[in-house]
Amino acid sequence: MFAGECLNGASDRMQPLFGYGRGDVMATPHNTAKAGDIAKTVIMPGDPLRAKYIADNYLDNAVQFNVVRNIYGYTGVYRGTDISVMASGMGMPSMGIYSWELITEYGVQNLIRIGTAGAFTDELELGDIFLALAASTDSNYQHAFEVPGQYSPSASWELIKKVYAASNETGIEFKAGNVVTCDVFYEFGDWWKKWTKMGVKAVEMETAALYMNAAYNNVNALSIISISDNFVTGAKSTVEERQNSFTNMMKLALEASVK
Repeated sequence: MFAGECLNGASDRMQPLFGYGRGDVMATPHNTAKAGDIAKTVIMPGDPLRAKYIADNYLDNAVQFNVVRNIYGYTGVYRGTDISVMASGMGMPSMGIYSWELITEYGVQNLIRIGTAGAFTDELELGDIFLALAASTDSNYQHAFEVPGQYSPSASWELIKKVYAASNETGIEFKAGNVVTCDVFYEFGDWWKKWTKMGVKAVEMETAALYMNAAYNNVNALSIISISDNFVTGAKSTVEERQNSFTNMMKLALEASVK
């Protein structure tokens, strides 16, 4: 789950198999960055090509720090502030590895996921930008933390406030609520309706892992997601619509990062 994926069920022994522990100033099996290569704030799209797009079009003096497994990572300057952007890949295991290493190996303090989600309500339309205030999950990811119950990871209030300020300045609107992070992309039946009855608004595949890693290490995390499809109406975004909503989501994340 975390780097090396072996925790042996004890929170005081959270060390990976490969010998890269907290505080080592060196590359990991998944990231070739060295100390100082990564900024304190990292924006994390799932898609490596979206990371490259942000670096190429929005960051000044961007330098690539990672190409391992084609999980591209870059650091540059946005409006006078050092910002990094790095892909997370798809799903909780991948997000779990990369966000954990960014926090524990590279000292990252703020992690902002940007990606897509499917809506469970007709209150959310295609292209809406949505903040994941908290994340339920069908995963067993939390077992690593030995929490004696069902833990509900939530977003950082500090980052929510920054997104609110950025929204007011840019005019880019957003909605907010709870999501469920699922391990399975293709599921059968009306499983989603049961989550809807609990007030969950959308489904995606990474946020719960990000929020748990951040909470355990006392850093900030937030998922800013755009609605790409709707379970109620059956609507699905076109490629052009996905790109337009991604642009606004990306701008909101960048502006929040410099607050």
